[in-house]
Amino acid sequence: MSHTAFLLVITAGLIHALWNIAAKKAGGDVRFAGFTALIMAVVWAPVGIYYGWDIVPTWGWIEWGFIAASGIIHISYFICLLRGYRKADLTVVYPLARGTGPLLSSATAILFLGERLSLIGGFGICAVVGGVFMIAGGPKLLRSLKQVEQPSSQQVRIRKGIFYGVLTGVFIAGYTILDGYAVKVLFISPILIDYFGNFARIVLLMPALLRDRQASRLSWNKEWKYALIVGAISPISYVLVLYAMQSAPLSHVAPAREVSMLFAALIGGHLLAEGDRVQRLFGALLIAAGVIALGNF
Repeated sequence: MSHTAFLLVITAGLIHALWNIAAKKAGGDVRFAGFTALIMAVVWAPVGIYYGWDIVPTWGWIEWGFIAASGIIHISYFICLLRGYRKADLTVVYPLARGTGPLLSSATAILFLGERLSLIGGFGICAVVGGVFMIAGGPKLLRSLKQVEQPSSQQVRIRKGIFYGVLTGVFIAGYTILDGYAVKVLFISPILIDYFGNFARIVLLMPALLRDRQASRLSWNKEWKYALIVGAISPISYVLVLYAMQSAPLSHVAPAREVSMLFAALIGGHLLAEGDRVQRLFGALLIAAGVIALGNF
């Protein structure tokens, strides 16, 4: 991975951790996803228009098909993530989501896209996955799964975190592979695939906003500050990753994105007081070692 791609991924990781913490604190549902999509469309309109003015009219059904599919998978991911945040701790849902997605993405890139992985690169992926496991709870996750009779409320919460974290990771793998193919093979601009894919999300989310307008107004009054943060900065993190994918193997970029776990472990653990600081710090160090390995091979 080039130094430029590595820097893009590191910057994206910090931004990604910050907006996920904002989304967790919002505690929103599908309406929150709708607010962020609308804010994103407005805030980033000048950029979308500037880059798309001459290019978008030349798109055919293939490009628009990828744009639509990307929007559908992205909104499925975000709704699943928000539900997980309402049902469980960020420090369980977020690591499992971010760990499962890159693992599946890397495997797909190696098996089906012809990418090759060095021994050090393989170590990097294993270190990232191990670090994610430690941040998400480590042995506590396994104990929670083993106890069948009369699980405590905390164990139920952990199990829900595991379920939504892994399911979110599947959606992450889906959009990573789809968008990676779009920018590397179809040469669609990272900015445009993210911005115009957002309109597919708006179409899917508008019925939820309009169905109960009173509830939507109440949600807006409560969550608009967090929605503004997510809508304004979340596109930056993903667009940076897509630019990195243009010059680096997807099987390296996808796991390297999990440097966001380091930031989430340090920032989220402090702000949200979700405990297990030492274990999660060790997991963050493992992820950092893995990311460094991927960045140099």
